[in-house]
Amino acid sequence: MSDAIRLADLDLSRCLKRAPYDDRLAELQLQLVRIQQAYFLQGRTAAIVFEGWDAGGKGGTIRRISAVMDPRNFKVWPIGAPRSHYLDRHWLLRFMERVPPRGAISVFDRSWYGRVLVERVDGLTPEVRWRQGYGEIVEFERMLVDDGTRIAKLFFHISSKEQLRRFEARLKDPLKRWKLTAEDFRNHARRADYEAAIDDMFAETSVPDAPWCAIPAEDKKYARIAALEEIVARLGDGVDLTPPPPDPEVDAAARRLGLP
Repeated sequence: MSDAIRLADLDLSRCLKRAPYDDRLAELQLQLVRIQQAYFLQGRTAAIVFEGWDAGGKGGTIRRISAVMDPRNFKVWPIGAPRSHYLDRHWLLRFMERVPPRGAISVFDRSWYGRVLVERVDGLTPEVRWRQGYGEIVEFERMLVDDGTRIAKLFFHISSKEQLRRFEARLKDPLKRWKLTAEDFRNHARRADYEAAIDDMFAETSVPDAPWCAIPAEDKKYARIAALEEIVARLGDGVDLTPPPPDPEVDAAARRLGLP
């Protein structure tokens, strides 16, 4: 395992002003377009895992990615409680079914890490089973990596005070209050239990080929840029992102129509 991350070690004071945020966001979104094109043409695959506190900023970051991606080769999977169909099957099955095909990139808005987070804290799975989950997750991700899938794993960390502030803002906004559930407040009340589970998750499942990136997300602009930088670094490392030359047949057809 890599050096363990601890939530208490993150600097939540990090922030970014509007002008540098806008410039850097445009740069990173262009890189994402190049990465998606390269993955499609080269038959590569990637899975991007988003975890974090409720109202931590995952959705806003995913929207900044989705805004520039071609939906034909990009999919966002929102993960909630398993449907009854999956309750009598191996718990990883529903994630295996959502592994991206060749040439595609998939985002998991929450993920298989629910096994060692909500299922642990809420007692939905016996302790012996969620403890086994660490090894099962590491092997699952190793299987994906061995098959050629790049994995980026992001955790958005905010303080208890900031989380409550965002809950209040959502309650006051008619277009956002649907995002809040009673479960969000129950989870907040068990924050200490979740902090312990999150630190254990980092220690047990951050490996060289699939490391965790914990993001200070008190400032949304800083968090979005940090997340996109991690995704671009993980998915772009060692990949030729040079756009391909024009297809000769397309070029010839265009010239026949008098196009330059």
